[in-house]
Amino acid sequence: MPDLTFLLVAGTAVLVGAAVQGGVGLGVGLVAAPVVSMLAPELMPGTMLVVSAVLPLLTIGTEWRHADLPGLSWALLGRLVGTLPGVWVVAVLPAAELEAVVGVMVLVAVALTVRAVRLRATPGTLGLAGLVSGVTGTATSIGGPPIALVYQHAAGPRVRATLAGYFAVGALLSLAALALGGQVSDRQVVAGVALVPFVVAGFLLSRPLRRAVDGERLRAALLVVVTLSGIVLLARSLS
Repeated sequence: MPDLTFLLVAGTAVLVGAAVQGGVGLGVGLVAAPVVSMLAPELMPGTMLVVSAVLPLLTIGTEWRHADLPGLSWALLGRLVGTLPGVWVVAVLPAAELEAVVGVMVLVAVALTVRAVRLRATPGTLGLAGLVSGVTGTATSIGGPPIALVYQHAAGPRVRATLAGYFAVGALLSLAALALGGQVSDRQVVAGVALVPFVVAGFLLSRPLRRAVDGERLRAALLVVVTLSGIVLLARSLS
């Protein structure tokens, strides 16, 4: 069982991240993964993948009717293809190098989609986004930005429900693949389960945020969270 200091500090980060994700559609990895990495790097990425698998189930329970199921299937197919390379990356590449590359990719993608490129949710774009997310999500526990950028123009409930379905299945795929590769320990899983009460509390606190960002504000909120994801990855690579 994790010690009290870890539970209080990491739990607070998970609570805040869960509140952000409950309102915007993603964010728990952005807020909590750096904190868990700092407190107990040996618990990554398994602990955050457990958290990332549990939180979306709460969103699905309230907004599942709005999910883009055909688009979700293409994104998950890409995620499945990208998960095994993600396991390989965890095994062979230094974490700092990987996080730097992913951080730069995220920031470039945001810059392109803000002005020059409008991504449409087609089988091709979703499959490619899922593939990239499979690699980055498995290796760094931050896999949401590619899918979020594709759905940035969609309505709030559709964004949250679709991303929730993607995160739930994707996190379970990554956990299973890492477990088969011997890269997930019992301690990581136990720590993730211990953080679940903070996940639930954060989700409950997200209700006012959902009302505040729905509509035109959602795209801006998504782009802010995705940009912060890239910055956090770059900062982690330099620490």
